[in-house]
Amino acid sequence: MAATELVKAEAFTSKKYGCEPEHRSIPELIERGVVVIDKPKGPTSHQVTLWVKDILGARKAAHVGTLDPKVTGVLPILLGKATKLSGLLAGEKEYVCLMRLHKKVEPSLIEKVCREFVGSIYQRPPLKSAVKRRIRVRKIYSLKILEVEGKEVLFKVRCEAGTYIRMLCHHIGLALGVGAHMFQLRRTRAGIFSEDDAVTLHDLKDAYVFYEEGDESFLRRILMPMERAAHELPYVVVKDTAVDAICHGADLAAPGIVRLDRRINAGDSIVVLTLKGEAVAVGEAKLDAIEMLRAEKGICVETKKVLMEPGTYPRCWGRAKPS
Repeated sequence: MAATELVKAEAFTSKKYGCEPEHRSIPELIERGVVVIDKPKGPTSHQVTLWVKDILGARKAAHVGTLDPKVTGVLPILLGKATKLSGLLAGEKEYVCLMRLHKKVEPSLIEKVCREFVGSIYQRPPLKSAVKRRIRVRKIYSLKILEVEGKEVLFKVRCEAGTYIRMLCHHIGLALGVGAHMFQLRRTRAGIFSEDDAVTLHDLKDAYVFYEEGDESFLRRILMPMERAAHELPYVVVKDTAVDAICHGADLAAPGIVRLDRRINAGDSIVVLTLKGEAVAVGEAKLDAIEMLRAEKGICVETKKVLMEPGTYPRCWGRAKPS
């Protein structure tokens, strides 16, 4: 049991229904999976997503966290039903940036000024932005100078989703009194996904060709179950008897809960999981974790988006006794 987990009831799952996410077939992974692409310089995130959709023959695809055309690195792409998680995954990001100062500055001063940007900062999105240009607060969790050579500064930054590194470079330049701009940028982590998870488009295409020829081992290493992406969200684990009702849009009542994440607060977006670890739905917590643990009746999670097909587990609702 994880240290962050609370146990509400004892329950067992039947092997007759569903399956562990990692045991899904390739077509099931394409319908309920995620692939992490090492985005090349040039195409937009939207274009890369369309290429992935075309290579895999996926019904739907959506990327998590847009990268500008000139930016490379980690781009998670949700497939099929996993696209319903889009917009809910806003984990921290990590970048390696090459910043160019407009005049030389002593490395010790650069270090000192950059330390002042760790914490909450104010940013206004740049002119070429898809969001409204209003001032907002973003958090910089860490900013480490890796190398200084002349007017070029290489640094690694870990930050809140929605932070504009281009604007961060501009503001560091202003604070130094010399001006600066972002010269190159690479995303090395997006939420739980890192460069170790990423593959090139060419690798994905080759793996799919091998799959078509009868060898699925390469593609299976690339495609991940959508539950991997859902790890960013707090969770509730439910009994087998509660699954199908939720698949039909029912809210989760207290008696259906087996285990839950102790970090849950009322109003949080959470993922509902089976005892096998399958994602059933995404919902809104109506109580915090301790209240859910103690509740004997009433709605604990309001279902917002269903991720599992009805009929995957047996229907046990609308009956006098669950079978």
